Amino acid sequence: MGLVVYNTLTRQKEPFEPVTPGKVGIYLCGPTVYKPSHIGHAVGPIIFDAIKRYLVHCGYTVTWIVNVTDVDDKLIVEATAQKTTTLELAERVTRDYLAAMAQFGVTGVDRMPKASEHIADIVRIIQQLIDRGFAYVVGSDVYFDVSKDSDYGKLSNRRPEEQEGQRDLRSGEKRNPGDFALWKAAKPEEPEEVKYDSPWGKGRPGWHIECSAMASRYLGETFDIHGGGMDLIFPHHENEIAQSESATGKPFAKYWLHNGLTRVDTKKISKSDADPEMQAALTRMTLHNLLKHCSGELIRFFVLSTHYRRPIEYSDAELESKRKGLESFYRLFERVERLTGDSPYSEPRASTRAGSASNIAAAGDECQATFTRSMDDDFNTAGAMAALFDYASAINRFIERERLESNGSPAAKQDVSKATAGLIGLGRVLGLFEKPPVRKVAGDDGLTDQVMQVLIQVRQHLRKKKDFETADLIRNLLAERKVVLEDRPDGTGWRVE
Repeated sequence: MGLVVYNTLTRQKEPFEPVTPGKVGIYLCGPTVYKPSHIGHAVGPIIFDAIKRYLVHCGYTVTWIVNVTDVDDKLIVEATAQKTTTLELAERVTRDYLAAMAQFGVTGVDRMPKASEHIADIVRIIQQLIDRGFAYVVGSDVYFDVSKDSDYGKLSNRRPEEQEGQRDLRSGEKRNPGDFALWKAAKPEEPEEVKYDSPWGKGRPGWHIECSAMASRYLGETFDIHGGGMDLIFPHHENEIAQSESATGKPFAKYWLHNGLTRVDTKKISKSDADPEMQAALTRMTLHNLLKHCSGELIRFFVLSTHYRRPIEYSDAELESKRKGLESFYRLFERVERLTGDSPYSEPRASTRAGSASNIAAAGDECQATFTRSMDDDFNTAGAMAALFDYASAINRFIERERLESNGSPAAKQDVSKATAGLIGLGRVLGLFEKPPVRKVAGDDGLTDQVMQVLIQVRQHLRKKKDFETADLIRNLLAERKVVLEDRPDGTGWRVE
């Protein structure tokens, strides 16, 4: 059937046909860098990184742009509060954001343009809009005239007078309530670094025109995919369409993809802002703090476990559930390495087809088919990951059925090795399983493993004496401390969750 995507503009799924065959341009609205990023800011980049990876897997050449909004009212307010410059604040927050993205495996961004570096492009588009009669000047301010755009509201299905959330300048001077700012006159009390030259006087661009300028600069006047959170549909993306298409007379983006928003557990968000538990939950959601408690791969796994158009329910319980799911893959990979002596990470395969054993080969074929079918259906990463889970279970069953941990033929072990490498290779299409997990044990100098071996031997001794109550007590006390014992035919192992 081929790849289909849900287009917010048409409110239906459509066959994916790029503007230029074989090439795809993607623009994703990036962060406004005035405060530390939180879990919601990670969702879009992780999703679209997976989308790019799949498109590349399908043979497309993909250019992916993510902007940085470093010219904005919020930056001015926050920089003033911190007694610093907007430049210093923006650079500091951007560095932290990029560091977090690297840990999430978001490696596919081709360019991250800054609004502050594209003032000339912004001024050029604004002048085009004035020349074509879609914008007007009031003093040193410039507004877009929504009454001149006959199909304004086609993305959000909302009327101009419903426009909300605009950082208004002098609304009494606007022709229509829904008109929005393209250029904002500088105020005397504002810092000099946010006062840019323009034909209309010193000032700075409006939020919407920044994205139009950067998207068209790097992807052309018409490109394939524009993405962002559902909260950006109106007014931001609606206004991007209005000003871009009015300036060029051409369609702006062919497909509009919007990801669901992140919601904190309702029991926590219903509490008072002063509630310590609520404050702790919100603090943990900042990317910097979140990465102290869990790996970047876990966050990526967590995000991709839900279809991108659905809201993501964030809670400690949900995160723990996803941790257990991810650990099930890690356990399989470690199990296969014990069996074969080789790490399955070292030779990932593009195909799940493995060896001569018909049952595991059939499971691999089914995994490949389900994975592709899911991703072709509007990038359904949740369905694709379900296929990976099913294949992992099939590999584990094959190991047990062939008794590979106690004996087993070299050929069967080779089949398992190839199958697991195929599983990892397919996971990498989503940006998962790029490298083995780092097992962190505080202060570990080899002594930890020695102590654990003593505990394992004591437990084995207790079980031989049929003192199962005390043996289970050791297991349970370790489990409470996130240390899991695994009884295997070749002995008992341990790991930290």
